[in-house]
Amino acid sequence: MRRFLIDTDTASDDAVALVMALNHPDVEVEAITVVAGNVPLEYGVQNALYTIERCEKSVPVYAGLDKPMLRPLETAQFCHGEDGLGDIGLDLTGREPAEGHAVDALLDVTARFADEITLVTLGPLTNVATALLRDPTLASRVERCVIMGGIGYGYGNIIPAAEYNIWVDPDAAKIVFESGLPIEMVGWDISHKYATFTAEEAAELHAVSDLGAYCVDIQKALRQFGIEYLKQDGFDLPDPIAMAVALDPDVATVVKRLRVDIETKSELTRGATVVDHLRVTGREPNADAVLEASRERFLEVLYAAVRSSSP
Repeated sequence: MRRFLIDTDTASDDAVALVMALNHPDVEVEAITVVAGNVPLEYGVQNALYTIERCEKSVPVYAGLDKPMLRPLETAQFCHGEDGLGDIGLDLTGREPAEGHAVDALLDVTARFADEITLVTLGPLTNVATALLRDPTLASRVERCVIMGGIGYGYGNIIPAAEYNIWVDPDAAKIVFESGLPIEMVGWDISHKYATFTAEEAAELHAVSDLGAYCVDIQKALRQFGIEYLKQDGFDLPDPIAMAVALDPDVATVVKRLRVDIETKSELTRGATVVDHLRVTGREPNADAVLEASRERFLEVLYAAVRSSSP
């Protein structure tokens, strides 16, 4: 069994990524740590716990930091819904997380399973950066670190130059990208190109199982945002395609070892992942940037996860 540790700001696409990991046959999710981002921290915790229930699994969920390191929190409730799961009337209250803090859990789990952990980050990197500041050797204990964040090619989804997860806490992202973690960056450009679902494609996923229906229903607000503001054909699933890369590395079809730096100061390009494609800076590469992916293979991983709930 592969051991996963997932850090998430659980909203509608994060929930699908959790379904994929929780239902993968050779993955043990050791812990889920929650950070403020898409939704306030307490919402993200409830959404993670609810999704685990829907998968009929048992995994400890730890609450983490409730705001970025140096800035006020700016959520993405405008695209995920006020509750983060599409505002479709789910019962998202009353569940209790595990005792302890997410930062402690990140340090403890990576110490217990040194060199065995795949760390998958689905939200702002505040928890991970704080853990690295407390113990920089965390970076050497992680086997893989798959980050949904940034942009390999193209444009952003929150400002023209940046993707939301990096933009909301660029100071944390800078710490993480300079930490020595074995980073695999799956940017929003990959989701936009390979993980967008039209109404017809969403209906096909919805029909597979109750869990497939859940994964589609919670995208209600995101679908409207994708169509009206991003001018897409429907909703896209950034965290699930990043999770697919973590679960099956062959989902990533073009990967390049490149230097990625984070812009923290400019208001115009705050949170930009500055990817040195031509290696003009001469700086040492620090990330494997996923530049192309297989939609077919991504769908195989996603459909296998939701089918696992069928009789």
